[in-house]
Amino acid sequence: MNYQLSTINNALVSPTISTNLQLDKPLQLGVMASGSGTNFESIANAIAKKELNAQVKVLIYNNPNAKVKSRAEKWQIPAILIDHRDYKKREALDRQIVNTFKEYGVEWVIMAGWMRIVTQVLLDGFPDRVINIHPSILPSFKGIRAIEQALAAGVKITGCTVHKVSLAVDSGEIIMQAAVPILPNDTPDTLHARVQVQEHLILPQAIALAAQM
Repeated sequence: MNYQLSTINNALVSPTISTNLQLDKPLQLGVMASGSGTNFESIANAIAKKELNAQVKVLIYNNPNAKVKSRAEKWQIPAILIDHRDYKKREALDRQIVNTFKEYGVEWVIMAGWMRIVTQVLLDGFPDRVINIHPSILPSFKGIRAIEQALAAGVKITGCTVHKVSLAVDSGEIIMQAAVPILPNDTPDTLHARVQVQEHLILPQAIALAAQM
């Protein structure tokens, strides 16, 4: 597979696939999100534009007030609230998530801003088919507040990574990355906005790529 380097939307380096990734049949996706859902929307947009041969079967969200619910409703995608506060153990939460995804015929799980640590229960439910997007160039700045970590470290470049999920936080096999320069006057908000642009570009591509790995 060939890759090229380009400057896109203030990104210093953004990997893009030079050939259109064609899949034999649509990927059956289940998306997990906790917040506003912009990465969820990037997947839905890519599908609508026929840039990603997939279907989002269902969205699972864990915060009752998450804006991602309204995005799912706009796309007429079922949105299921599974509130982590209702479960004493992470394994019980993940068991309910797996059961829900199975009911909807999900084959690939996409963590698009899911702010919970997952367990082996989820990984066993979808072996090698759980994907996450993280706002740093892994292995740097794992865990929460990755944008703030990058600013505090004084690095000149950060970015985002799509990777397969493992039990160790933000440590699974890397699928695709994009790099974003840190500008002298950047704040967490301005840097996050530019990183998000790249997240929206690479996440649909990385989903298609993962299906062919």
